[in-house]
Amino acid sequence: MHTVLLFYKYVTISDPDALVLWVRERAQKFRLLGRCLIAAEGINGTFEGLTENAEAFAAELLQLDLFADMNIKRSRGTGAAFPKLAVRKRDEIVGTRFSKKDADPEHKAAPHIKPEELKALYEEQADFVVVDMRNDYEFASGHFKGSIDPGLRASRDLPEVLPQLDPYKNKKVVTVCTGGVRCEKMAAYLISNGFSDVSQLENGIHAYMEKYPGQDFLGTLYTFDQRVVMDFGGPRQKIGKCYLCQTETERYVNCANYVCHLHFLVCEQCVGTEGRTYCSETCKISDKITT
Repeated sequence: MHTVLLFYKYVTISDPDALVLWVRERAQKFRLLGRCLIAAEGINGTFEGLTENAEAFAAELLQLDLFADMNIKRSRGTGAAFPKLAVRKRDEIVGTRFSKKDADPEHKAAPHIKPEELKALYEEQADFVVVDMRNDYEFASGHFKGSIDPGLRASRDLPEVLPQLDPYKNKKVVTVCTGGVRCEKMAAYLISNGFSDVSQLENGIHAYMEKYPGQDFLGTLYTFDQRVVMDFGGPRQKIGKCYLCQTETERYVNCANYVCHLHFLVCEQCVGTEGRTYCSETCKISDKITT
């Protein structure tokens, strides 16, 4: 059996280069594949391996004082979620390009609410709004009922779409993302920009789906690995729609026109021949002209 580990923590790392070497050596030792980003602001990683190896790596990681209290989420793997191992140093563990004044999740984070608390808000029909801080193509295959999609193509786009969220400045806002790492900065950014009651879902959508499979979160959870989407069972509702014909689907492709390369949902009937699927006739025609 294989297990996927998902983990992050915003914490000051004095020597990111040394930690890159440490994590890479342990991942190789336990024959894990996946990716991990390390910066002065923290760590963000996803690894897959045989369950006993993944657990051995997790145990060693948690022995480091910096990460002793870090939550490591687990899900069943396929043995082929990642093609290789990549452990790299970056300026940020989430590419927001926000200044520390606008978003400092280590020292000025939004309060976390547990999955049980969000469940209670839904059951009480409380006056709140879920703002999904993932990319819009992730939202397409699955999201919380009644949630707001700001239309992000990348995390760094939040300042651009912020005016769309102005109606919720004085409302109870719960930010959500896959495992929590993006929300740490995104929620902090909302607070810095005048939102009065912002919290984030602790450990992200992953934790909620694990505890309440098939409830409140509609569809599947997008993953940045070769599984593409996942769920935790339960009588879930499928909501993904083909970009071309609106038929129900949870299959993702990239537009075959390299200039476009749009990541979108497509049904079996609309998949192109020879593995070349286009998001529009315009892309198909222009691709043929250039090739």
